[in-house]
Amino acid sequence: MNLAFYIHIPYCVKRCGYCDFNTYTPAELKISAGLEQISNSYIDLLLQEIDSVREQIVGEITVPSIFFGGGTPSLMQPDDIGRVVSKIKNEFDLPLNSEITLECNPDTVTKVSLENFKKIGINRVSFGMQSAVPHVLATLDRTHKPENLAQATTWANEVGISEISVDLIYGTPGESITDWQTSIDSALALPITHISAYALIIEEGTKLAAQIKRGEVPEVDDDLVADKYLIADKAFKEAGFEWYELSNWSKPGSESKHNMAYWNGDNWWGAGPGAHSHLNGKRFWNVKHPNLYKERIQNKQSAVADSEVLKKDQIESERLMLLLRLPSGIEKQTLNQIQLSELSEFVESGHLDRANWNLGRASLTLNGRLIADRILRKILL
Repeated sequence: MNLAFYIHIPYCVKRCGYCDFNTYTPAELKISAGLEQISNSYIDLLLQEIDSVREQIVGEITVPSIFFGGGTPSLMQPDDIGRVVSKIKNEFDLPLNSEITLECNPDTVTKVSLENFKKIGINRVSFGMQSAVPHVLATLDRTHKPENLAQATTWANEVGISEISVDLIYGTPGESITDWQTSIDSALALPITHISAYALIIEEGTKLAAQIKRGEVPEVDDDLVADKYLIADKAFKEAGFEWYELSNWSKPGSESKHNMAYWNGDNWWGAGPGAHSHLNGKRFWNVKHPNLYKERIQNKQSAVADSEVLKKDQIESERLMLLLRLPSGIEKQTLNQIQLSELSEFVESGHLDRANWNLGRASLTLNGRLIADRILRKILL
């Protein structure tokens, strides 16, 4: 059985204004010591949770990918991240070609730390770039300096990390088309093999949502969002990046194996506070707060907060949602007549590819990607 691992590192130096992820700053956790000093003790907890995976799953397990996400995993010590990789390697089958990704804030790495991360097995890094424009980064409350992306990605390339990705966000309040083009051009000038570009979602309860509500920050200009996606896709394609998922582009062969496991509905285990897992049609998730997680693990209790066995219609809806995001789309033979009838309208309107439709697949055109959610709603159970 294949089992991807997601390892959650829930710590950040500062919370970004748009972020609603399960992350915590030292001040929020009332930690006086620096985050580097809690690296070792937190990793100890993760190793104990991974032990429980081995106890719960019988049989041979192959791990195609490990993804260290957060939070800011690059705040952890390389040797401690290495202990997780070694643990998984010792307990399961970790092939030589497995993808091992570390999310990084460019301000938290040095050439030496990246070299040490590579030594312990990291072969893919993903930098949170978001934008190359200072006023956009300020609105997002990002802490890094735009110029540090060039330095950090160059270091990663020089130490031999083979896959380098950056994340961009478009649609930030106050971001112009020119600003977005600047970010695209800056990203494409980097020694990267992969780009993710996400439209900003204003989440309730975040600092940015409150600022917009109070009128301190302008509303998002929805009319520009679609234009920005089209501009990005054109630029990425011309630079040799292929679209392989609604918000992701890569050089040939550099697609994220870990994310593909999610989109293909494979099994994965999420370790750490708030991490979600999926195992043979059962979904479960850990307690969110690091202190409660620590208490559960130290007391030899399960860190799982709750779980659900997915019903047949849930599994089918998720299959449709995930496959529609991919260039290959959905096999028509897996759809019923009502769904086919609904989708045929989008073939006529040019939002689904006619050639692929005639070959038995429902797949999005470029314009179809802009209304993917609307198309999906037509065929959900």
